Amino acid sequence: MTMDQLWAPWRLDYIKDPDRQKEPPPTSSGCFLCDYREQPERDDTNFVVARAEHVFVVLNRFPYNNGHLLIAPLEHKGELAELSAEELLGCVTEMQRFVSSLKELLNADGFNIGLNLGSVAGAGLPGHLHWHVVPRWSGDSNFMTVTGDTNVIPQSLSALHAMLRGRLDSA
Repeated sequence: MTMDQLWAPWRLDYIKDPDRQKEPPPTSSGCFLCDYREQPERDDTNFVVARAEHVFVVLNRFPYNNGHLLIAPLEHKGELAELSAEELLGCVTEMQRFVSSLKELLNADGFNIGLNLGSVAGAGLPGHLHWHVVPRWSGDSNFMTVTGDTNVIPQSLSALHAMLRGRLDSA
């Protein structure tokens, strides 16, 4: 009998400090999304996948599943009522585009899409709205998730970033 190995070195930061996910990473502005917005030259490093007129899309650094994206308006707004019609439509349009792309590229069977509005609702960054798009597959709750409280992410963020950017560049 051979034992398979699970190799996920990018998870080490999370394993060493699981509380880190509760706080946004230290930034110059106090908001990592605003920092990413202002750093287009670092899109590869920040895993920004797409930018549009009112919105941008970034890979989640602590994903629940492979392909977990954050879709956010460019402006630092923490309430739905603060979004213009153009910003809201831009976010929904990107959700639609990326669900389609992830379905094709990763063969996702379904998606969880959600917005945590406010700290008490679980928003880790309550001042800057962002939707989570999480691909799902039939049977993706395995023993690691159920008994080990661990999510297995089978692809590096860099590889997924390159795959999504390649898809967008060819469209």
